[in-house]
Amino acid sequence: MKKTADDWFEAYGASHKNPTNKNIHWVCIPLIVMSLIGLLWGVALEVSPWANLGVALVVGSVLYYLTLSVQLALGMLVITGGLIGGVLGLQALESSFGVPLWGSSLAIFVLAWVGQFVGHKIEGKKPSFFEDLQFLMIGPLWLLGHIYRKLNIRY
Repeated sequence: MKKTADDWFEAYGASHKNPTNKNIHWVCIPLIVMSLIGLLWGVALEVSPWANLGVALVVGSVLYYLTLSVQLALGMLVITGGLIGGVLGLQALESSFGVPLWGSSLAIFVLAWVGQFVGHKIEGKKPSFFEDLQFLMIGPLWLLGHIYRKLNIRY
């Protein structure tokens, strides 16, 4: 039987009850996603600057989210569009200050993962992805699901 978005959210939420850990996730998950896009941005697939592995990651993620919910997938498309804006901002650091995109992205990626593990130390539970790697995809969606429920948006 296929898991629904709510099934995934319930399973993910089991190791995300502590308020401090939740707050850390609200900061670190978007930073991890943005930095991962940034790390992959420089791997070009064609001559267009938009044809790269970072964009491929976003497209693949949205396609995965479509299998769970059209509404959530559309929301993640908007969110990742904003995160791509963050990547473009990091890219501006490269041209302005000589900080390469991969360098700033890697620093953010490492620091955000440190934050995640600190949160789980506080929580007293291992990160969900140790049980199932799909939870790496569910974390960002779990945050969006929380926003949708607060705004009474059906998914």
